[in-house]
Amino acid sequence: MPLTYNLNEIDLAVDYILKNAKNKTLLFYGEMGAGKTTLIRALVKALGSEDLASSPTFSLVNEYSSTEGPIYHFDFYRIEDENEALDMGIEDYFESPGWKLIEWPQKIENLLEPEWQKIELKIKDENLRVLNIC
Repeated sequence: MPLTYNLNEIDLAVDYILKNAKNKTLLFYGEMGAGKTTLIRALVKALGSEDLASSPTFSLVNEYSSTEGPIYHFDFYRIEDENEALDMGIEDYFESPGWKLIEWPQKIENLLEPEWQKIELKIKDENLRVLNIC
């Protein structure tokens, strides 16, 4: 069941994800500006990290410490080939027991396992988003 939330109530979306996620690898799908990074920032905080999450657009991955263990935040928007993800050691990250939060997973589609949790974000209007966990 999709959740519609106001950006001011992002904690509702985070709670919804944490209650419904089947594993620790979350694939965030949504158009530019849908709020993927904003949602991940709130999720990192909810997982007990004191680090301020930011988009790893150029570095491809940021690592955060948390009470839940390591959190890896990936952003593959700028890659042009899946080999770039392989070159940065994505397979080693995938084997980690930590949380893996992946923006633009469609760029590395052939490297993904089907059982990972897909999260879709859609813009309803300027302040409302629709979140669906697939």
